[in-house]
Amino acid sequence: MTHDHDGELVVFLIGMRINRWSRPDLWWPTFTAMPSMIRELASDPDSGMIGHRLFGFPRTPTVLQYWTSIDKLYAYASDPRAHHRPAWAAFNHRARGAEGAVGIWHETFAVSRAESIYVGMPPTGLGAATGLKPVTARLDRARQRFDAA
Repeated sequence: MTHDHDGELVVFLIGMRINRWSRPDLWWPTFTAMPSMIRELASDPDSGMIGHRLFGFPRTPTVLQYWTSIDKLYAYASDPRAHHRPAWAAFNHRARGAEGAVGIWHETFAVSRAESIYVGMPPTGLGAATGLKPVTARLDRARQRFDAA
């Protein structure tokens, strides 16, 4: 199987790093802010987020997200009615009081082509986000799938 997606694709990685375990008052609110954002996005089919995966526990929790549009990703990030803006403001407020207790980061990738293969796997990663389709004889090699994307 391979993923089933045509059109714009954005991969967004966002995470945090707990630098001072002794300060849960500073890192716990950051840690608990992400699940409400994920629920908000996942419950809105028009949000543009089509899938996500959590990993990197316990020190560096990270979310891998797949989006249909860079514009939708940035619209969510700047929407004053969405969960992100107040969480970002609260993080900045806490960070000023204890610099370095918790770190955050993100990376955004606009993907022009993507190749995938899933053998003996349940839907995972991009395949879980976009759905799966069978690999045909014409696309049975990674290079063929990549060139066809």
